[in-house]
Amino acid sequence: MMSTDTESDQQTLEDRVGNFLRRNFPQIQMHGGNAAVQDLDPETGEVTIALGGACSGCGISPMTIQAIKSRMTEEIPEIETVHASTGMDGGMGGMGGPAASRGGDIDGGEAEESSEETPDAPF
Repeated sequence: MMSTDTESDQQTLEDRVGNFLRRNFPQIQMHGGNAAVQDLDPETGEVTIALGGACSGCGISPMTIQAIKSRMTEEIPEIETVHASTGMDGGMGGMGGPAASRGGDIDGGEAEESSEETPDAPF
């Protein structure tokens, strides 16, 4: 029975994350983008979110990602770390996900300490 409890806990957590994204960020879909759970590890509390469609190349994607990170960890206590990426790296298949951590403030963690890596807007 333990394995089915774990599977149902994971499914429930994945459902909660998906519902959170739909409920809190309908503007992503209204603007032609999409958000999907790529990976979820209930043991570590880590989730990887992929933003696609119009989110790829959108200038406010970093702000959307920061909002997702801060709200999700507050609303879903089991989630401790949120990783997020857009399709700006050439697609979600080969190079997306946690390996694309060179993106500075996009990958999460203590972004305040590495503020020198945060790109400044040219305008």
